[in-house]
Amino acid sequence: MERTLIILKPDTLHRNLVGRILTRFEDKGLRITALRMQWSSREQVERHYEVHRGKPFYDGLVEFMTAGPVILAVLEGPQAITVVRNLLGATDGRKAAPGTIRGDFGLDQRMNLVHASDGPETAKTEIELFFRPDEIVTYERATDRWVARPDGK
Repeated sequence: MERTLIILKPDTLHRNLVGRILTRFEDKGLRITALRMQWSSREQVERHYEVHRGKPFYDGLVEFMTAGPVILAVLEGPQAITVVRNLLGATDGRKAAPGTIRGDFGLDQRMNLVHASDGPETAKTEIELFFRPDEIVTYERATDRWVARPDGK
């Protein structure tokens, strides 16, 4: 099983889309193994987006991500990183395909509703930044055997 981090950004909360977006991940078959709402500090957001420091959009992104509360979640499932990124669609909601989260709800590149880890190492680092190991719950649902085969094939 693979884990990934998602952050429902301030625009998701202000637009009352939290339930609808989390439902899309659950409907796909992913498990929520950790979930928390918080108002992120500037320091935490700067650490999270460190890879973008110096880029033209960095300061605006930090301001946006600290402008309101966010919801952090760890999702788990077969190829969870790829599955989540496919469900989200292109970063710019104006270019995202209909049927994706951003394609259905987004009209902007910065206010794009959800952050998602882009690879296994990034996911590990991001999850550790926001969650302690004891905050992540491991469990099996009765329906898991009907979502994907254990070998992922």
